[in-house]
Amino acid sequence: MTNPVLVEVLRGGIVESQHRGAVCVVGPGTRVMFEAGDVERDVYPRSAIKLFQALPLVESGAADAFGFDNAALALACASHNGERRHVAQAKAMLAASNCDHDNLECGPQKPMGSDALWDLAAGQEMPTALHNNCSGKHAGMIATAVHLGEDPTGYVALEHPVQQRIRTVLSDLTDADLNVAPCGIDGCSVPTWALPLRNMASGISRLITGEGLGARHKPAADRLIAACITEPEMTSGAGRRCGQIIRAAGGDAYVKVGAEGVYCGAIPALGIGIALKIDDGGTRAAEVAVSSVLGAILPTVADALTPYRNVTLKNWRGFDVGELQPSAEFLSMLEDVEAS
Repeated sequence: MTNPVLVEVLRGGIVESQHRGAVCVVGPGTRVMFEAGDVERDVYPRSAIKLFQALPLVESGAADAFGFDNAALALACASHNGERRHVAQAKAMLAASNCDHDNLECGPQKPMGSDALWDLAAGQEMPTALHNNCSGKHAGMIATAVHLGEDPTGYVALEHPVQQRIRTVLSDLTDADLNVAPCGIDGCSVPTWALPLRNMASGISRLITGEGLGARHKPAADRLIAACITEPEMTSGAGRRCGQIIRAAGGDAYVKVGAEGVYCGAIPALGIGIALKIDDGGTRAAEVAVSSVLGAILPTVADALTPYRNVTLKNWRGFDVGELQPSAEFLSMLEDVEAS
């Protein structure tokens, strides 16, 4: 199946590049409200489901035991820039659980934010694991293990109780058989399972509605999403789209980017889960696509999302040279979800 063109790059009045992909939007009762492209193909969600990975941190009682506030919980769900505030928060989370950066098993990484990178260079400092964009997630995993009396060493391994709890969460929420699902290793060394977009979107919807879950997961999810909406810069950083889109949506939506052109999102008040994947792995196209979906579902914030849905491209001298925008085909498809 050939996926539709979701996003186009225009220059000089013609289409210069095209980005194909797939999108699935699921509402309460796991009702598919909209889908485009192959939503049943296995896709690695990567960092787009950090919300799922952070659930045991809250559900185990570790977050309360170590006094984690909204900023800490947002960082536990983050792919952050490695700015000083992010590094300081990760360090504080580790200290609360009687650990330090030596316990992190995500590996050192150059800061993702350009300002943060220049800041590090100006101080002639080398990046550490604290600068890794996943250090908050890992600090949360370590805190959970410590709180439950487990040795945090090797917490990134599939066999460790930390990852087995996350495996159970994914299975509960997505109804995917993880015994047969492809399993790889993420950039930060933790396991990542490939899932169909339909299952991802359905899992997010179930998580925020609580349907079929009893008392499990929803209270923790509500708390984590509220933290990310309250502290969007902790989930990303200066100039990053995740935080900007959350801000523009005025608290009505949560979104999270994953590597290789994946985005997941939620509209809590409507019980809606969103999952999408750009075939060529283009993050900038995924940002346009998720903003387009949110604008169609939430017309009250569509204008605020315009800068992220229709992106003006500039050259090094600041001249407007083109645009990144949803394709006419995609916009026509989205009329269906708008009318749902």
